[in-house]
Amino acid sequence: MSSGDRDLWTFDRLDRIGGHPTTVLGDPRVVDTLVGKAIEFDGVDDAIFVDVHPLAGAETFTWEAIFRPDGGRAEQRWFHLQEAGTDNRMLFEIRVIDGRWCLDSYVHSGDAQKALMNRDRLHALGAWYHVAAVYDGRELRNYVNGAQEGAAEIRLAPRGAGRSSIGVRINRVDYFKGAIHVARFTRRALPASEFLTVTSR
Repeated sequence: MSSGDRDLWTFDRLDRIGGHPTTVLGDPRVVDTLVGKAIEFDGVDDAIFVDVHPLAGAETFTWEAIFRPDGGRAEQRWFHLQEAGTDNRMLFEIRVIDGRWCLDSYVHSGDAQKALMNRDRLHALGAWYHVAAVYDGRELRNYVNGAQEGAAEIRLAPRGAGRSSIGVRINRVDYFKGAIHVARFTRRALPASEFLTVTSR
């Protein structure tokens, strides 16, 4: 669903996400959860592909998601935005460390690339979290539940058209174990006060 400079993708069906047709691998399933409907991935071979890059052309952005990491492998790429024909990409990843997890937000744009990952900020598995990556044209920042965890100055060119993978890296490695409730893509840098919030139902 698109509204002005924002696109909202709700994970409440398998055949379409954000109004776009999907290609489904494995057996991800729609489940009822404390925050509403979500799509659950088994961490083995479940994934969804969408032939759209929701932030193509954006000079600044806020990429948000509400998700629940459930453990699994040490490295998991659970949301991947890929520009067609290049290595330019944006990733939400997690690292599972000693039964907890930390966020890894990665961007690659031409000669510029950066991973924001704070291994000292570990979070419990099996709970719902809001995560965000924000770029204001000068600085990339990432957040968990509204608290900033990393920042770096970087110059990112606007991305071209491409596609997205959910639950796995675009080349089908490093599958995600957990669930995703919603994602929102905004073509400007939002303050944390305007982020989506995790609300139990």
